[in-house]
Amino acid sequence: MSLTFHTAGESHGRGLVAIVEGLPAGLVVSADWVNRDLARRMQGYGRGARMKIERDAVEWLAGVRAGETLGSPVAMLIANRDWANWQDVMEPEATPGAGTRRRQVQRPRPGHADLVGALKYDRSDARDILERASARETAARVAAGALARRLLDEFGVDIGSHVTSLGGVRATPPSPLPRPLGGAADRSPVRTLDPRAEAAMIEAIDVAASQGDTLGGEVEVVAQGLLLGLGSHVTWDRKLDSRLAGALMSIPAVKGVEIGLGFEAARRPGSEVHDPIERDSQSGAGPPGRGRAGFRRRSNNAGGLEGGMTTGEPLVIKIAMKPISTLRKPLETVDLDTGDPAKAQSERSDVTAVPAMGVIAEALVALVLGNAMREKFGGDSLGEMRRNVDAYIAQLEARRAEWDTSSQRVEAK
Repeated sequence: MSLTFHTAGESHGRGLVAIVEGLPAGLVVSADWVNRDLARRMQGYGRGARMKIERDAVEWLAGVRAGETLGSPVAMLIANRDWANWQDVMEPEATPGAGTRRRQVQRPRPGHADLVGALKYDRSDARDILERASARETAARVAAGALARRLLDEFGVDIGSHVTSLGGVRATPPSPLPRPLGGAADRSPVRTLDPRAEAAMIEAIDVAASQGDTLGGEVEVVAQGLLLGLGSHVTWDRKLDSRLAGALMSIPAVKGVEIGLGFEAARRPGSEVHDPIERDSQSGAGPPGRGRAGFRRRSNNAGGLEGGMTTGEPLVIKIAMKPISTLRKPLETVDLDTGDPAKAQSERSDVTAVPAMGVIAEALVALVLGNAMREKFGGDSLGEMRRNVDAYIAQLEARRAEWDTSSQRVEAK
């Protein structure tokens, strides 16, 4: 059994639709739970005018009754308030005799999907491409991810993120990280945990805005409370590393993903990379000892994954986002009609979306981990899934007990 999602909709269309399939029946959900993450996605210093227009909220279309999932696909609608200003541009039906629609895009932006998409799909107006390629689509992903987070919450998994760099300003986060991580980061307008870096990041955004430029940055996502053994080593497409990297690389403008030490691991000898294993004296059904069969790592350079599977340590992922490709001082491009040199189209955009990207990344990590949980434990209902999880933890704890008994026998001799 798997947990999957699909989205539909254009940036300035009537709205966005998210469909989530594979949630067990009996999971308590609410629009408030989903809307909380939608609101988090809209925040962040350096966002553009669109965030002042929209008030993202979901409307249930299917799959939920009396506040609980039914086990059938869940469908949600997020209406676009800006549709009222774009209806003549984005109206699905053709209007006889209306002529050329306004706001056509003939000057593709370097770094965006405009040019390649227009050529690939044989479109004369790049708006047919950019409306779907827009990061506005990620609102639907955040809604889908909120349901996956709700499922993971039932099993003690917490997912949060924080900005580690923005516009070249690097943060020094506290150690250990606060819990819940997302809530702590949300208190900062740039979602960083370093007050000194926060001030420098805001200054960098202001400078970029005054110059008509944009900024990228990096975010760290951490998932805590995971069971050992999610994912698999047996085939490439079941390795959790590849699934997480693929999902996160699908976020618009994301150009790099690291797990644990990431690229730094390639620069160190093995003795400084791999995490020594030792006995774990903690047991029981809750973190940090939950379901680790009596073992733990002294460090977590692997970022909570070995052989494509979770180790029971925190999952740590770093994501790099390039600067947004829409510039108020446009770069050189060519005109799609004539092929002549031109200045790129200037669409409404943000100076930076790095703080929001962290919330989007949390959603995709939740969807991947939720899918791994469903594959491992199945269950048509939440109760059945919970029994399967409890049985697995009992199995791991039995291994711990056997090992403890064996050790006591050796000591007695």
